[in-house]
Amino acid sequence: MSNQSYQYASSTYKKVGVDTEAALEALSKVRISIHCWQGDDVSGFEGSGDLSGGIAATGNHPGKARDAQELMADFDLALSLIPGKHKLNLHAIYAIDAQGVPRDKLEPKHFEKWVEYAKERGLGLDINPTLFSHPMAADSLTLSHPDKTVRDFWIDHCIAMRKVGEYFGRELGITCLNNVWIPDGYKDVPADRIGPRARLKDSLDKIFAEKIDKKYLLDSVESKVFGLGLESFTVGSHEFYLNYAAKNDLLCLLDNGHYHPTELVSDKIPSMLLFADNLALHVTRGVRWDSDHVVLLDDETKEIAKEIVRCHALDKVLIGLDYFDASINRIAAWVTGVRNMQKALLQALLMPHDRLKDLQDKQDFTRLMVENEELKTYPLGYVWEEFCKRHGVPVRDKWLDIVEEYEKDYQLNRD
Repeated sequence: MSNQSYQYASSTYKKVGVDTEAALEALSKVRISIHCWQGDDVSGFEGSGDLSGGIAATGNHPGKARDAQELMADFDLALSLIPGKHKLNLHAIYAIDAQGVPRDKLEPKHFEKWVEYAKERGLGLDINPTLFSHPMAADSLTLSHPDKTVRDFWIDHCIAMRKVGEYFGRELGITCLNNVWIPDGYKDVPADRIGPRARLKDSLDKIFAEKIDKKYLLDSVESKVFGLGLESFTVGSHEFYLNYAAKNDLLCLLDNGHYHPTELVSDKIPSMLLFADNLALHVTRGVRWDSDHVVLLDDETKEIAKEIVRCHALDKVLIGLDYFDASINRIAAWVTGVRNMQKALLQALLMPHDRLKDLQDKQDFTRLMVENEELKTYPLGYVWEEFCKRHGVPVRDKWLDIVEEYEKDYQLNRD
């Protein structure tokens, strides 16, 4: 019956010129960068305490990972329920066996166990310097701090993490993305906007001074509108990073929770791709602000996927997820978000984009609207089920039973 369902779906899409086999093949090649910090509420392994820097993880669902062994075990379960081969995205605070090592002194050896883990599973690794939750970031100023001693500490940290990222790329044969995000900003209206940005520019110039082979490492910079306690001014704004990335041949990373509520990242993607070889994304779900809710199969997620596919950019856009919800089972949060991103991409791959573009160019907006609406009820679900089966993962919500059993047997036993 299931094969009949897929054949029905395949024949239905074929009538509008869409090859479901080509769509499944294209989707199978997409590596999504899955953020490790969903598994432990961005705690990391330093034991540094609460989050700071304008971000927060809310909720107290039991069973969060407390160390590398538990985090890896939880992520293994998530991977077993997500179709395809992907990447694991790490923050610097997830260095293993690095207790007492200052962040500016971290080395590749502190991440060797992650490389071993990734090699055994065919994963790639991405990296982020961690410029928050630290005494040297207590006032939410890092690379733009007026104190050169503070700036130098964070510059050295970012340089160290680039070396770690290069190590990941060389060891795994999969290009690593190193993404720089800083919390820097002010709660109230600043007296000087250009000064902090000039200091940030100078810091970034030092961080990226050494050229590293892009075969192993790509660098990106990530903007934000504001954070908690930093409502009036953000040093690393979109305009700042867009220009800095363009001038210095870096990737500009767009997080769709980091803009004003009426701004759509999906609309930014085609413009960015006209001027850049690559683009990086953090897909999330902001509710009224950058609240990092689990990615759903909502309108903006689907529009982001459509623009990636329409622009023939599946090999140009580095797709990562970024959210952390401590109010629900953390493995379920991982699986839900990644599978929804994949569903959005699959739906985009199952659209007759050339035909729809032709209708737009002919200004046949009536038929364009009608055909777009009809496509919404095409049998996407049957094609998604086939994709899951071919990759040996559960279909529909059957995977949740496995997560709930794991939670009962392991997670709820954690102190």
